[in-house]
This record gives sequence, C-alpha cells and structure tokens, in this order.
Amino acid sequence: MPQPGDEVRPQPSAEESFLDLLVETLEGLEEAVRGQFLRQFFRNIAQIDVSDAQSNEYWQRILERRRELSDSLGKRVSLKTAIIDILASTNFLRVPILMEYDDFKKLQINAATDALTGLYNRRLFDEYSDKELNRAKRYGQHLAIVILDLHKLKEVNDRHGHLQGDQVLQLAAATLRKTLRASDFAFRIGGDEFAMLLPQTDPEQANTLCRRLRAQYEGEIRLLKLDIPVTLDFGIAVHPQDGDQKSALMSLADGRLYKLKEAGRESSRVIRLESHPVREVQKPPRQTSAHPGQDVSAAPAREPFVPRDTFAHRPSPEPSAPTVPKTEHRKWERVSLAGTKAYAVLSESSQKTANVIDLSYGGVALSIEKPDDIADQFNAVLHVPILPPVRVSLKKTYVRRMESGRSRVGCSFVS
Repeated sequence: MPQPGDEVRPQPSAEESFLDLLVETLEGLEEAVRGQFLRQFFRNIAQIDVSDAQSNEYWQRILERRRELSDSLGKRVSLKTAIIDILASTNFLRVPILMEYDDFKKLQINAATDALTGLYNRRLFDEYSDKELNRAKRYGQHLAIVILDLHKLKEVNDRHGHLQGDQVLQLAAATLRKTLRASDFAFRIGGDEFAMLLPQTDPEQANTLCRRLRAQYEGEIRLLKLDIPVTLDFGIAVHPQDGDQKSALMSLADGRLYKLKEAGRESSRVIRLESHPVREVQKPPRQTSAHPGQDVSAAPAREPFVPRDTFAHRPSPEPSAPTVPKTEHRKWERVSLAGTKAYAVLSESSQKTANVIDLSYGGVALSIEKPDDIADQFNAVLHVPILPPVRVSLKKTYVRRMESGRSRVGCSFVS
C-alpha cells in the first residue's frame, strides 16, 4: 500500500503498453522478419515507405533515443516520444499524430494474435494467465487452465498436405470461439496445441465445457470427410484445488492431457455424435453377497460398466423404475447436470421452472413435481451452465417417480 510521501507513478496508457509489448515481441524475431513488420509499421503510423533494412535501422535509432532521453531526464520516456523525435528529425513526420485509432488497433491485433487461426498467441497467454491467476487469488475465485492438443494432426499433414492441416487448425480455432463465453480466453500456444483460460470456472464446469467443445469439434471435422479420426484431447487444472502457482497448474494440466492420450481412444471418449451401445454384462452367481434368506437367482444383474472418463450419467436405481433390458441401445450418451444450477423455464406452464437432471444431444431429463400438469409437447427455455439460454420444443417420452417424491420426466427434442 502506498505510504504518504511516496512518489506516485502514473500508469502507462493502453497505447504505451502496446508499444512496450511490441518492443519485446520484435526482439525475438529474425532481422528479415522484423524488417518486414517494421516497414508496414512505419507506413501505417507516418505514411512513410522505406526498405526493410532502413526500417530496422530507424527502429534501432528509436530504441537508442529512448534510452538517451530516459537517462538525461532521469525518468521513463515513452516509446511514442522517441518515435516522434526520430521521425521528425528525418523530416518524415509532417503531421503531429502518431497513428489513427483504426490503424493502431490493427497493429495491436497483429502483434497479439496467431496469424493462421486468429487466436491470441503464446505471448498473450503467458501475460493473461499471470493476470487472471493473480485476480483469482485476490478475490478467492476459481480459474481453470486447459491445455488442448489436436490428436493426429501430423497424420493429416503427412497424408493430405499442410493446407488440409491448416484447415483442421482453423476449424479448431473457430470451434473454440463459438463455444467459449465472453469472459473466457483461447490461445494457440504451439503447432498443434491450444490453451484456454476460464475465469470463475470450477472443475465440473470446466469438464462440461471441454466435453462439449470436443463433441462439437468432432461434429464439424466430419464435414471435411477425412479418413483420420482427428479430435481434441484436453487436460484441466483448476485454482485453487490443484495449486496456486502457474507452473504447477500448467504441469498438472499437461500431465492430465497426456494421461488422457495414453489411456486409449475407447476409454477416453466423451460425448459423441454417434450412437453408443450399452455393453451387456452377464450376471455371475454371487452366493457370498446374498443376505440370509435372499434368493440370489432373483438378484438384478450388475449395471453396464461405464468408464469414469466418459462422464456418462447413470441415474441411481429407483424402486419404481422399470428394469431396462440388457439389449437396450442408447442413441446419445447423457451428461449429468446434478449439483449444478441448470434449470428449465416451462413456458407452457405459467413460467414454472424445473430442474435439469441430465442432457444429451437427443433430449433432456427434468425433475418436475406434477408431471401431469405438463402437456405431452411443450416449449421451454433451458438455462445450463456455460451455455447461453436456448429455447427448445420438447416431447414427453416417459415419466418415472423418484424417491424424493418428484418425477423424472424424459423429453426428446422436437425439431
């Protein structure tokens, strides 16, 4: 906290911060690439056209002039001041306006984004992750860091060429932009690696978003008709449960990503657009598990095994629920929304609400106190975490009484 008498330093403006970031970015570029960028930079800010070599020369003079002015004045001098001083001394600068706002925004975007995908680049990821982690610590909030990997991108490049591989990358970026909330951030941090920062997002919400993202991408990638099963693998680490240091969170997310990749494609599948059969499990005799006087032959069979990584919802058995035949095939896997604040506004019932139990691509299950008050087909607005509110038309397919006294009403989407 500042003390009385301490020198108050003014905060740099957004323009000064951008120019400082530009200096650091250009330091890491090769001379030829830096010259090409600077040539366009000087053309935009002062309408001057010089060669790549001259652009590099003027840039070095600007940096040197900034150091000289800072040393002589004993305080930090902005890069903008040094640019104006050098360009004015060469008679290039005729108008005392450094750049138009639109040009400034274009340059800012170019310096901060990946050229192929349009997502933020690795440099911005490092900057934003530090900022968001500090914010989460300060306010005691969750922050989810997600590392994503495009599975089998190398095979696409080898078999179909890099142009097709670029299209696969661009499709992944477009899916990220469509899926994330306004408060989330997406980055391309490597050749086939992406990252997401999800403020105020707990582990369950992060998993739900990643499963939805992956399912949506797999649906989009089918339109390319590739003979390679390209998909998005992901690893998640959440502050504060998994740590409060960026390096630890990144390492954990990366480790979980590769654990998912090594687990095998079948056991790591999440929500799919394809139908998935329920596996039949034979009922073995288990005399030792029976209570005294219990008829073991009448005991129900075990439920089908579903790997944890699939996140498929399996409702608890209820006394009045009918037995599901072992040969039943579910067309869509369900995502449990138990414990979340998911609900539906039933527009046909005077704005009554119902809890959303689970959700799939084929329909939704609602918890309703008086299911007879609901028409066989009705409209509703679903409010699900991470998703925007969506208006749907639903058709009742079954009603089952639950132990709580409410009823589970299964509904299918009506197009």
